[in-house]
Amino acid sequence: MIIELEELVKNGEIEIKTGPFGTQLKAAEYVESGTPVLNVKNLGYSTVVTTKVDYVGEKTLERLSMHILKEGDIVFGRKGAVDRHAYIGANEAGWMQGSDCIRLRVKTNKINPRYLSYYFLTPKHKAFMISMCSHGTTMASLNQGILSKIEIDLPERCIQDRIVSIIAVLDKKRKTNEKLNKNLEQQAQAIYSRMFIEHRQESWSTGQLSDLISVKYGKDHKKLADGNYPVYGSGGIMRYVEKPLYTGESVLIPRKGTLNNIMYVNEAFWSVDTMFYTEMLRPNIAKFVYHFVKSKDLASLNAGSAVPSMTTNILNAMQLYIPDEKTLEKFENIVSPMYSAMQENTKESKILANTRDALLPKLMSGELDVSDIDL
Repeated sequence: MIIELEELVKNGEIEIKTGPFGTQLKAAEYVESGTPVLNVKNLGYSTVVTTKVDYVGEKTLERLSMHILKEGDIVFGRKGAVDRHAYIGANEAGWMQGSDCIRLRVKTNKINPRYLSYYFLTPKHKAFMISMCSHGTTMASLNQGILSKIEIDLPERCIQDRIVSIIAVLDKKRKTNEKLNKNLEQQAQAIYSRMFIEHRQESWSTGQLSDLISVKYGKDHKKLADGNYPVYGSGGIMRYVEKPLYTGESVLIPRKGTLNNIMYVNEAFWSVDTMFYTEMLRPNIAKFVYHFVKSKDLASLNAGSAVPSMTTNILNAMQLYIPDEKTLEKFENIVSPMYSAMQENTKESKILANTRDALLPKLMSGELDVSDIDL
């Protein structure tokens, strides 16, 4: 059955609520710690992006308690990336909805909110959102009127549950891979700290980062056709294009925006023009350089005013102790298996994501019949 959200709202089965007005929640009310606020920058694709989260204090939360999020809520952004949304899980229940967001809440047992979230990942839905919310050169914007016009293939609850169970298996494995990679990277960072900070040798020479790397500017990717090579921005992979900008080990450093989001890459890739990529000037140093730069607070070296910015001069002039080749090789040999495991996990997660994206439209449209599947 295809139904518009508007009808579900009229029937009291769905509730749509805009976040607090800017006059109700000002940036000055954000605090260093407290209750997290879900803003547009924290919206993924059915996920919550937990980097760069804002917080409010107890008094603000009490005053705006009608905007506290519950498990199963689905949150869209009102400006910008209108094709993205966040599904609120148990970990995010109790967060506060930001002023630049619209919240959808299921009020009936006939609808599985996770099913809705998966439906919003389909190409059909994304195309609808972009077409309805785009206004020429103006930033795409979403309102309750547009949201209510969304059409959904809504089968019986038992079918919804089966579809959710199938897709959830793939998502669970991807999340497991993410946790494994996070743990492996933390181990590698601990080994770096032990070898190069706690046990630093007096015989090591001092130098600058420019002694180890050559910092290069990324380039615009918009005119490139789609392909197999990842395009990295400050938030990670943005798309895949027809050709690479660079091939090999590199450390990617944001030039604008979130300066501390450092990335290690060991594949053919493209880097956007707001990112630096680096070429290694010595063997066995890429992972060492990555952990060195990651251990620094680049945001504190900000050279910009309105938008946080990094420069080649700042990076090149960073002072460091340069270990001997034997120690660098030892570090490389210890952490390389960890990085190989992370790379394999990432590849598997990409395959799982592609499988999910291929299955979703077929499952949602009923092309793949799940009525006889025993889960």
